[in-house]
Amino acid sequence: MILVKSIFASLALVLALWSGAAAAQDTSYLQLEAQPSLDKAMVRARAYAASFSDVQGFRVSSGWYAVVLGPMSAEDAGNRLVTMRAQNLVPQDAFIVVAGDLGARFWPVGDATAAGTAMPAPDAGTDATAALAAVETPKQALASEAALLQEDRSALQDALRWYGFYAGASDGAIGKGTRKSMAAWQEANGYEATGVLNAAQRAELVGGYQTDKTEFGFEAVTDAESGIQMTLPLGLVQFDSYAPPFALYSEKTGSGLTVRLISQPGDVSALAGLYNVMQGLDLMPTGGERSLEDTTFTLRGKNASLESFAFAKADKGNVKGFLVSWTPDLDARIDRILPVIQSSFQSLGTKALDPGLVPLDEAVRRGLLAGLTAKTARSSQSGVFVSADGAVVTTAAAVARCGSVTIERGTPADVVATDAVSGLVLLKPRTAISPQAFASFASGLPQKGAQIAAVGWSYGDRLPAPVLNPGVLEAAQGLDGSAAQIQLALDILPGDVGGPVLDSSGAMIGLVLPGAGKGPALPPGVTLAQTGAAVTALMMQGAVPVTASSLPAQATPGALQAMGLGMTALVSCWE
Repeated sequence: MILVKSIFASLALVLALWSGAAAAQDTSYLQLEAQPSLDKAMVRARAYAASFSDVQGFRVSSGWYAVVLGPMSAEDAGNRLVTMRAQNLVPQDAFIVVAGDLGARFWPVGDATAAGTAMPAPDAGTDATAALAAVETPKQALASEAALLQEDRSALQDALRWYGFYAGASDGAIGKGTRKSMAAWQEANGYEATGVLNAAQRAELVGGYQTDKTEFGFEAVTDAESGIQMTLPLGLVQFDSYAPPFALYSEKTGSGLTVRLISQPGDVSALAGLYNVMQGLDLMPTGGERSLEDTTFTLRGKNASLESFAFAKADKGNVKGFLVSWTPDLDARIDRILPVIQSSFQSLGTKALDPGLVPLDEAVRRGLLAGLTAKTARSSQSGVFVSADGAVVTTAAAVARCGSVTIERGTPADVVATDAVSGLVLLKPRTAISPQAFASFASGLPQKGAQIAAVGWSYGDRLPAPVLNPGVLEAAQGLDGSAAQIQLALDILPGDVGGPVLDSSGAMIGLVLPGAGKGPALPPGVTLAQTGAAVTALMMQGAVPVTASSLPAQATPGALQAMGLGMTALVSCWE
């Protein structure tokens, strides 16, 4: 098997070198993947950019959006492709393209030039987001929005809330409230306020939200002593001490930002008194706006070395609020930080800081901060959607010893059928899911040596989509001769386990099994899969109808990828 892989690697290198010799003037790129929508392509480009410094994105002639590495010479492209495939650093179906195959650039944002001349490019120096937006009419924008998954629409609402434009639930239902929020975001960012975001604007909104969360370390903080909950940038501030009426979050690693939670017993009289006192603090420079209303106040101050913003409200026998202060070197980023702090502020119940509270020791302080880190899944791997309402088949190991199980990052699911012999389980979501695709089953296996593809969440939930891995059917039986399993010439990662194995038409012929287990050790480069018959037997046990494939014998690469990615579910195990 190692020899076979070596031959294929050498062949790929020879072909790449020949290509470079035949067209020495062509600049080359490694195409990692392509997405049908700009939204998803920009999310994937952003994810790859965290690992590679030369990620670019281009629209291609098919209308899809390609994520590539480069530019480089043809020889360098061939060498790099072989090396990165061997190290599993790029998808196994990555391939070499030349500049002439690529059109308008969408990534990095702000560089809307073209790699080649196959497609017309916008004028040099124009913003890529605006350039690509221009090719999408409002009608097309509305149509592409309607094609979004519910989770994608919920992500838009999350991002709008993050920037203070939306206060509703993240239910994925785009109604009048969400439209109004979208229009407000568009107006604030210099776009026509249509209330319908085009693909580039959606990518900008959600991408900015994700970047902010990572850059500033935002976390939802519940301060039990002050009775306040809000989102704070814990990459820039850290809890320090209590000095009623303040809970101090001091600057972290010289960030220049401090946050003080305000919490004290009192009514509107106490609010007015605090308003007067705070204007005399060094933390509130003169020269800013001041406003005292019936039950609230706002203060803003600025000088050459400090700027501050404060808000407080009298409610339920308490005065609660916050004071944010920052130094001038944070000015460029405060407009991304302050709206999050403002929009997330909540007063919890009737609890307020005890005016006689003494400073807490380190042990108590750690206890107060416990639980701020976002809950993460214990493990995640792949599954395959087998019905239109979101039923999923995966391996029993994916749900073993789990306190709860979710599908697609957030939908709780239950095990409704188990096959101890095959080691598979059938999951049903408690709330119906409408997957982009679900499995249809081939009537038999292809010939030995036939091209197949396995699809899986190779890196668990760390990337936003699964990956398609091409391979070869090595044998129509298991290592022990079992007809219930097949052998694949294919390397997998732990996250790929449970994902579907497809023939050239896109029909399911198997389900990827773990590499380790009972029986003979697997040779290098060989993966076992349970046959499609074992999957359909489990489905019948769980009363899930089986769909026989009626697909043409050979799917196009784009269609195969769309089907495979659409039917591959993310299954997460929680404590």
